[in-house]
Amino acid sequence: MAQRCEICGKGPITGSKISHAHNVSKRRWLPNIQRVRAMVDGRPKYVKVCTRCIRSGKVTKAPRI
Repeated sequence: MAQRCEICGKGPITGSKISHAHNVSKRRWLPNIQRVRAMVDGRPKYVKVCTRCIRSGKVTKAPRI
């Protein structure tokens, strides 16, 4: 499953996990992606968006009927 926001395009970033003994290994930081029922082109649709887009109001949630 792709960990990418459909609104802003935020995805995983890579770096190094460094222990106290300075042993280095690869690691990934994943964005906080949520599946949200939102209004897209006037219709409700499930989209995968990051929590920053939800919080900032870039996504308008679809009303429950």
